Amino acid sequence: MKIYSKWQGFKGKHKKVVLGMGNFDGVHIGHQKLIYELVALAKDVDGTPAVFTFSPHPMAVLNPGNCPPQLLSEASKQEHIERLGVEVLLMVPFNLEFAGLKPEEFIEDVLFNELGVYGVVVGYNYTFGCRGSGTPELLEKLSSRYGYMVKVIPPVVIDGQAVSSTLIRNLLLRGDVGLAAKYLGYYPFAEGEVIVGDGRGSLLGFPTANLEINQNLLVPANGVYMAKVAYEGETYLGMANIGTKPTFQGKKRNIEVHLLDFCEELYGKRIKVSFRRKIREEKRFSSPSDLIEQIKLDIIKARSEWSKVRE
Repeated sequence: MKIYSKWQGFKGKHKKVVLGMGNFDGVHIGHQKLIYELVALAKDVDGTPAVFTFSPHPMAVLNPGNCPPQLLSEASKQEHIERLGVEVLLMVPFNLEFAGLKPEEFIEDVLFNELGVYGVVVGYNYTFGCRGSGTPELLEKLSSRYGYMVKVIPPVVIDGQAVSSTLIRNLLLRGDVGLAAKYLGYYPFAEGEVIVGDGRGSLLGFPTANLEINQNLLVPANGVYMAKVAYEGETYLGMANIGTKPTFQGKKRNIEVHLLDFCEELYGKRIKVSFRRKIREEKRFSSPSDLIEQIKLDIIKARSEWSKVRE
């Protein structure tokens, strides 16, 4: 996938660009539907499937105090988008100058003059231009003037709920990772380099791999989760704890995961932890021995649950 960080001078570099536009936070089921449609449309016209999005999220510039934590890192977002068949990604820096463009200016100056789009694909609730005043209806109204086709994707509804990043965030904030996965199209995950922890897990008999929490990304609510851990092409069952380790008066929130049936050293290695099901809330125990007994019970429960499912 070819990645561009600016839209100026793009015109003519790719044939018949069919452009999907949006924030694509999480690249959830709704976003996936939009991307499938734009890839299919590009194939039909022998064109180039492309996505136009921003970095950082517009809210981080316009209203940083209320910008929601993101569901995916930029790198993960790019991987998801490429996997869906997109050949060109415009990951454009968002700034106040861009935010001041009127919707008509965005269509004429960006879509027509600089990008030369053949087609545009957007969600039903997509907005653009100054104060978000541009709508899919305006894109359709001006399509004949600037010679592009428009396809508007209706909401994707699952069990009566329209799929949205806000819905998914709310589910993660209460730890409902299983239901969140239904709307995401994949299990929520955290990935990164294993850092040195306090070593307490090993002393308790359950060594853990520790991951720092990226404050710009949303991870599920505190608690103990059944997890799958990807490491060097292999997948292992695990028990992940998200929280502050209150039994030991911890303050910093982090992720630590105990891999079942695994005994390698992981410091400095990259792992990916997919959260599959919440087992219980994080709690403070009266003694380390009580915590050990609870961990044993958690593992028994996890093994029993894993034996009932095939994932």
